[in-house]
This record gives sequence, structure tokens and C-alpha cells, in this order.
Amino acid sequence: MKKLLVVVDMQNDFVTGCLGTKEAQEITTAVTEYVKSFDGDVVFTQDTHDENYMDTQEGKKLPVPHCLKGSEGWKIVPQLLPYAEKAKVFEKPVFGSTELASFVAGSDYEEVTLIGVCTGICVLSNAVLLKAFAPQVPVKVIAELCACVTPQSHETALAAMATCQVDIVR
Repeated sequence: MKKLLVVVDMQNDFVTGCLGTKEAQEITTAVTEYVKSFDGDVVFTQDTHDENYMDTQEGKKLPVPHCLKGSEGWKIVPQLLPYAEKAKVFEKPVFGSTELASFVAGSDYEEVTLIGVCTGICVLSNAVLLKAFAPQVPVKVIAELCACVTPQSHETALAAMATCQVDIVR
């Protein structure tokens, strides 16, 4: 079976930086171990904003400049960087990557797994896009390898994805 692992936005700003959380910090080692042992292809998404971020709709609703291209906060966390340097990376200016979804839709992957941050925004958006672009490809999210702003928002996002026929692995 041809499998794909999508590591969502494991970037400094979301782990230890301006939007970091203790939950994101707590999953980093386990995410790294999972990536290291994954039997299949691995890709990464990378939240990527320009200097005009505050003028965007997202910037107006989340007025915290983050993941500015080329900044320390934009970079993949050090533990995962060696793996990202060998993988395809989908830079995305918004929550979900249509480029990633198109990539999967045009492939022969038989299963896609998502892990990373933030469960309630970027993991959720990418999972739903994958289901829309490649509806016959099973998509799963590993709950313990994702983190959100709060444990409650994490659980809410997992429930929403399950409603959209994303398999939640606990």
C-alpha cells in the first residue's frame, strides 16, 4: 500500500515562537519519532506569509505576524528540519494547501495521514481539502501527534474532522 504522511506546520512560530503552545512543544519529540519510522513518503506543509500579512483577511482576524518567509519563526523546528530538507514542502499562504490536495488527487496514494499543528485550523483545513480533492483516498489524523491552542479546541477539531469522514486514530 502506498502511503503518504503530511507533517502540518511544525514551524518554530507554532511550537516555541509567537503562537507556540506547551501542547505543540509536548508533541514535537513524538512527531519526530513517527516521521523517522514512517513506512511511506513524507511531505511537509509550511505556513508562509509576506510582510503584508497584517493587510490580509487572516492578519485582520489574527493580528499576530507569524511565519514570515525567511524568518526564524518560519523555519521547520530543528528536530524535523533534517527530514523536511529531504522532503517535498508545500508552502501555503492560507490554512490549507490546494497544491497538496491536487498532488494527492493526482497520485496513487492509498492512504494519507496528517500530524502536526494547529489541529483546529491547518490540520483541519488540509484534511477537508484532501477529502474534497481526493474523496476515495482514506485520510486519517493521529490525535496524539497533533496539537491546538487548547485541549478543548483540539477535541472539537477532531470531532469536526470525524464528521467529514476523516479517520481519527487515538
